[in-house]
Amino acid sequence: QVQLAESGGELVQPGDSLRLSCIVSGETLSDYGMGWYRQAPGKEREFVAAINHGGDKTYYADFVKGRCTISRDNGKRTMYLQMNSLKPEDTATYYCTLRIFPWGTNWYYNMDYWGNGILVTVSS
Repeated sequence: QVQLAESGGELVQPGDSLRLSCIVSGETLSDYGMGWYRQAPGKEREFVAAINHGGDKTYYADFVKGRCTISRDNGKRTMYLQMNSLKPEDTATYYCTLRIFPWGTNWYYNMDYWGNGILVTVSS
């Protein structure tokens, strides 16, 4: 089994920056992609960003391109999401996700494991 634990969510003001982290624990995995999803109150859950195992391929939703950077440190089994120029519409619960053997096109739309989520609130 795999467990995912998010951290870093908090209340910030519009224009601020924030870095979310996600630590992977449990069984050792040889090849896995990771990603972030979010769900705002009253809205559907949506894809935010994803990264392959080697960290050399990243994927972003249009609404975060240029404002967010996804990265990972496999030695620490940790993934990050650096978010800049935050907007009130970025307020949501952010979920860390993981996909074993991330092969094929758009693998990040079919994740195997999910964290419990962490709240990010952007408000003045």
